[in-house]
Amino acid sequence: MGWAPATSTNYSVRLPEDAAPAYCAITSSGVDKSAIEVEHILSVDQHGNAIDANGLHPSAETPLHVLLYRTMGAGAVLHTHSLPAALLSYLARDEGRVLLSGWELLKGLSGIDTHEVDISLPVFPNSQDMQALSMLVERSLSSERSCYGFLLAGHGLYAWGKDIPEAKRHLEVFEYLLQCQREVMWHGYSANTR
Repeated sequence: MGWAPATSTNYSVRLPEDAAPAYCAITSSGVDKSAIEVEHILSVDQHGNAIDANGLHPSAETPLHVLLYRTMGAGAVLHTHSLPAALLSYLARDEGRVLLSGWELLKGLSGIDTHEVDISLPVFPNSQDMQALSMLVERSLSSERSCYGFLLAGHGLYAWGKDIPEAKRHLEVFEYLLQCQREVMWHGYSANTR
């Protein structure tokens, strides 16, 4: 099982200004992402409302994508449901973060050129109330301009970048390091070791 089990996950890209009223393109809800086709992608406006959906439905989590474009300057947002992301976010839900410290692959995050750094990956409570969750995420991330990801407890990972290649790189860094942290825990240590 990989990053997108059972039709979960969603991916989006910010559209250029001249595409208005379309704001971003996002994968449709309920579609197996391993078999995604161009017809499974729809445009939404800056409020997350579908434009010319042709029977498709944007993910219920579209407001989080729109928020990241508006507040973090993202050009692409990738959301996964991997086992390490779901497990570690669940275990760290009370701490509100997973600390990634000392790992060489941290240098894969934009602006980081050393492994001697602590990255605090925020963990937010999972919620079906996307409005309230979006407000919570926005308040928290407003002081974390260099952050490129967050976790929803027991749910999964959001990662973003200025474009699809950068977002993919950030996603791969976080997924790899969450797997490393999972292995550390398997050997009897905390998810937030130093």
